[in-house]
Amino acid sequence: MSMTDPIADMLNRIRNGIHARKNMVRMPTSKMKANIAVILKDEGYITDYSLEEDNKQNILVVKLRYLENGDSAIRSIKRVSTPGLRQYFTQDKIPWVMDGLGIFILSTNQGLLTDTQARRANVGGEGICMVW
Repeated sequence: MSMTDPIADMLNRIRNGIHARKNMVRMPTSKMKANIAVILKDEGYITDYSLEEDNKQNILVVKLRYLENGDSAIRSIKRVSTPGLRQYFTQDKIPWVMDGLGIFILSTNQGLLTDTQARRANVGGEGICMVW
């Protein structure tokens, strides 16, 4: 069975793993999912990620990060653009997430960028997700 929105599936697996207090979540991989994992690691929302070889499709393993008090580093993770409703933002219309405390991930012509990177590069693109 094909999946209509693999990015939403990734975000749901992360959200469900956090609610179940799991240390890691596993999912089928793609280049975009791996790039999202790179951004989440660079911004400090996850501990690490790795790719495991599989006979069919490689597996992306995301290690979730929890703070000292036991709370997750990710308070909320939401999909912005969906296959049925793509949302594009120009460089001056990129939204601030939690007044700059969160990140907004965009797919630009320079690859996946956070909102601050896109503003510095003066580019816009399709909104992928927001994390805080």
